[in-house]
Amino acid sequence: MELADIIIKFVLIVIIFAISLVVAMYSTYAERKVAAFFQDRIGPNRAGPWGILQPLADGGKMFLKEEIIPTNASAFLFIAGPSLAILTACIGSAVIPWGQHLTIGSHVIDLQVTDINVGVLYIFGVVSLGVYGVMIGGWASNNKYSLLGAIRAASQNISYEISMGLSIIALLMLTGTLSLREIAEQQHGFWSHGWFTWNVFRQPLGFLIFIVCAFAETNRTPFDLPECETELVGGYHTEYSSMKLGFYLFAEYINMFISSAVMATLYFGGYNFPFMHHLGLTENWVTILGVIALFAKIIFFIFFFMWVRWTIPRFRYDQLMDLGWKILIPLAIANIVLTGVIGTIFK
Repeated sequence: MELADIIIKFVLIVIIFAISLVVAMYSTYAERKVAAFFQDRIGPNRAGPWGILQPLADGGKMFLKEEIIPTNASAFLFIAGPSLAILTACIGSAVIPWGQHLTIGSHVIDLQVTDINVGVLYIFGVVSLGVYGVMIGGWASNNKYSLLGAIRAASQNISYEISMGLSIIALLMLTGTLSLREIAEQQHGFWSHGWFTWNVFRQPLGFLIFIVCAFAETNRTPFDLPECETELVGGYHTEYSSMKLGFYLFAEYINMFISSAVMATLYFGGYNFPFMHHLGLTENWVTILGVIALFAKIIFFIFFFMWVRWTIPRFRYDQLMDLGWKILIPLAIANIVLTGVIGTIFK
């Protein structure tokens, strides 16, 4: 790899990292505005025009608050927990294809940090590591509420990762690849040869299972049992303050952003959009419009996460486990069988 290619990759990594942080930061603002809309309130409106500087004010508060480590806590692990949570949240974006490619002079820039042939497995590996940050933080706090939140998070993630993995198996049976780039390319445009190309039309049940599991994996309502305020005060981050608490909150919003990007890529065509190659535009412009289309889909899913939070009440823990083990797993297995049967009939 030439030096110019290394520099381009480094710049791309920095841009994606910065976008992830900005999206997470303004997701907090959007969350409060969406909540205000549903509750017939105004929401943040003091810090800057329409309150758009509120995330900066919140970030400043996080940085300037006093750092507190409980006396009987394990100091090293207490710091390692939120650090691991934010690290695993950020590295998930490495295999997501954000667009096709840009041609600048003699350089062809792929809008993807790396295209590995096991991209889907990489995403699952990162997701499974993310729960360790929650578990370590909850255990190291030496607080019974934090420990209960950590145990809940571990049980919840293990339960719903099975259903999510099974839902993806049915999709892989159709696509024949684990590369996110290839899966996105197979959903070219929107309509081809009389068929919808987006996988959501080919795997509607699989998508439904996947999005329910995504809510559980990101600890979002109605599956936010690990930080259930009514029972556990604040759950696994009860003892945290300052930026260590900020890392946990940022990790949740970055995970929501990455989950939305993965769903858009796997089921909604990724950077593809209808009639993209019938507009008579140059390849670079098609790529730029594709990036905009992908982010429009991501924003829709982020809004959907927030919509559900302020609409559906929290499940009880037994309901959460029953849904994962007794409903979603059998449905996912049935979806695999159905996909195989239909694939055999129409082969």
